[in-house]
Amino acid sequence: MKIGLVAGEASGDVLGAGLIRAIRARFPDAVIEGVAGPQMIAAGCECWEPAESLAVMGLVEPLRHIPRLLRLRRELARRWTASPPDVFVGIDAPDFNLGLEKKLRKAGIRTAHYVSPSIWAWRPGRVKKVRKAADTVLCILPFEPKLYEEHGVNAVFVGHPSAINTPANIDVHEARRDLRIDSDFVVAVLPGSRLGEVGRIGGVVAEAAAVIRAARPNVHFVTPVASPQLRPLIEEQLHAAGVSEYFTLVDGGSTQAMAAADVVLMASGTAVLEAAMLTRPAVATYKVAWLTYLIAIKLRLVKLTHFTLPNLLTEEPLVPEFMQDDALPQPIGKAVIELLDNPQRRQFISERFARLRAELALDADQRAADAVLDLARP
Repeated sequence: MKIGLVAGEASGDVLGAGLIRAIRARFPDAVIEGVAGPQMIAAGCECWEPAESLAVMGLVEPLRHIPRLLRLRRELARRWTASPPDVFVGIDAPDFNLGLEKKLRKAGIRTAHYVSPSIWAWRPGRVKKVRKAADTVLCILPFEPKLYEEHGVNAVFVGHPSAINTPANIDVHEARRDLRIDSDFVVAVLPGSRLGEVGRIGGVVAEAAAVIRAARPNVHFVTPVASPQLRPLIEEQLHAAGVSEYFTLVDGGSTQAMAAADVVLMASGTAVLEAAMLTRPAVATYKVAWLTYLIAIKLRLVKLTHFTLPNLLTEEPLVPEFMQDDALPQPIGKAVIELLDNPQRRQFISERFARLRAELALDADQRAADAVLDLARP
């Protein structure tokens, strides 16, 4: 048994590691190789290229990386065509993986794409590329298989890993004790995991923290720093906003930071769903490069009224969103203050997020392995 994998960035690394462990539990001698992050490597993947090589985002920002990424994709296609795996699984990173899957599928290799591109939100025409590229799509959101079924694409809902991997019972006091935070209210502030994100969002949320602190002096803030290279920038932003002394910075530890919080203020992305799985009320904000935004609006590539996953999965939007021109410190700070001042609303949100977690809590690793191994069978 040989499986080829290509994962993009940290979230793909987590999914890939779970998939590898589930496959190896049944096939201990399986050869698993490709583009991998540290967790996939620890799970037993032979790493040809680090997953972080694929961590580029946006419409305009990745342009300078295109020659390198095309060379990498050609080399991977050459290697796997010469020595075919039983199945190739592209994990997220659709702009890279769908093209690779298409090449390998043409060469007779069975292919799966793990994590549907957000065709329901962004560039819906990509469903045509998926149909040509993947024998099976492994979906982590429950409404996605029906969308693919309408286009003749085989897809299966495997569950969302965040629903399984986050603890069901949160001990807020223990989390605060471990972080050495003694305050009436705690706000976790997550400005993003990439330099570009933190550059665009970090200053805004730091200034929003100043708004919150001015109105509610009994608030303390905690920020998990996703990687060491982000710490100097975050510290500079907090200093510029005059709130450094009210912040606790921790290396990584986003789960613990969110668990300690009454409210989470964060960059919109997969972490918002993680906050929901921890049943934490959240406020989300985001900015992309202005040219990316202009192209997306002019070409009508975005068709959402809401941008955060929890708001797409619940009957009413529960996460206030402040995107692009609306990403301003005063309204963001006001939204956090309103949640801090309304414990009944926070309790309602927490209870609805707990139900959402139950709806998504399938055994994603095992179900994904089932689908991949079904493809491997003749």
